[in-house]
Amino acid sequence: MKTIKIAGVPEHFNLPWHMCIEDGEFEAVGIDLQWTDVPEGTGKMCQMLRDGETDIAVILTEGIIKDIVVGNPSKIVQVYVQSPLIWGIHVAANSNYKTLSDLEHKKVAISRMGSGSHLMSIVNAQNQNWNTENLQFEIVNTIDGAVESLTSGKADYFMWERFMTQPLVDKGIFRRIADCPTPWPCFVIAVRNEVLENHPKVIDQILDIINMTTEEFKMIPSIDRTLASKYNQNVEAIQEWLKLTRWSQKQMTVPTLEKIMEQLLKLQIIDKKVPKESILK
Repeated sequence: MKTIKIAGVPEHFNLPWHMCIEDGEFEAVGIDLQWTDVPEGTGKMCQMLRDGETDIAVILTEGIIKDIVVGNPSKIVQVYVQSPLIWGIHVAANSNYKTLSDLEHKKVAISRMGSGSHLMSIVNAQNQNWNTENLQFEIVNTIDGAVESLTSGKADYFMWERFMTQPLVDKGIFRRIADCPTPWPCFVIAVRNEVLENHPKVIDQILDIINMTTEEFKMIPSIDRTLASKYNQNVEAIQEWLKLTRWSQKQMTVPTLEKIMEQLLKLQIIDKKVPKESILK
C-alpha cells in the first residue's frame, strides 16, 4: 500500500473523492489515500503543501497559482472543476449595508492572506473600480469565524462560495448583497513536486479513478438528495448548483493559464509571470 495524503475543503465539490475512498477504489489499486478536511481553505492548503503535510490539494486556482509564483514547490496536474466559483458577498443580516457601493471603505473578513476570500475581495474591488490599496482585512480563519466577526461588527462583509453560505442566509445570520463569479475555472488538483517525481504512476492512477467518478457524478441516482442531506442544503439549491457545476478531467490549457496570470498581474496579486513549466505538470 502506498500512502498518499490529500487535502480539500469540506464542501460539496469534493463528494466524488469521499465516494471513491469509501468505495475502496484507491485501495483496490494499492493506494491508501488519506483525506484531510481543511475548513480554512486555500491559504492553509498552500502552507500544507509547502510543509509536506499534504501531498495533494484540491485547491482554488488563483490561490495555488499565486503561491507557486512565490515559490510553492508544487504543480497543477489538472483542472478539477471547470466552471467558475460563484462567491456570495455577505453582510450581517441586521447591518445597514444594502448595496455593494455601501461596502467601498469597509473591512472585509477573510479566512487568511492568500486565500480565495482574500484574492476575490481584490477581484470584487477591481470590478467596482475601488482603490484596492485601501482594502482592510480581518482574518477570521473559517466560516464560523466570519459569523462571529460580522455579527460583532469587527468586520463588515465576507465573501464565500454562495451555496455553502446559503444556510446562514436562510437562518437570517447573513444577508447576501451580490454575487461575484471567478473569471477562471475554480478548482484544480495540485501535487507537491517531490511526490510527482517519485510517484508519477500513483498520481496517474489517482487521477484516472477520480476522473471516472466526476465524469458520471451528475448521473448518480438521487445525487441531489445525497448532497443536500450531507451538506445541510435544500434540494432545490443543490439542483441549481449541479446545473452550474462542470467537473473537468483535463489539464489546464496554456492559453487559460496565460489569461489567469495576466488577470492576477493586473490585480497586483502576483508581481510577475512565470514559465508554464513552473506551474503545469
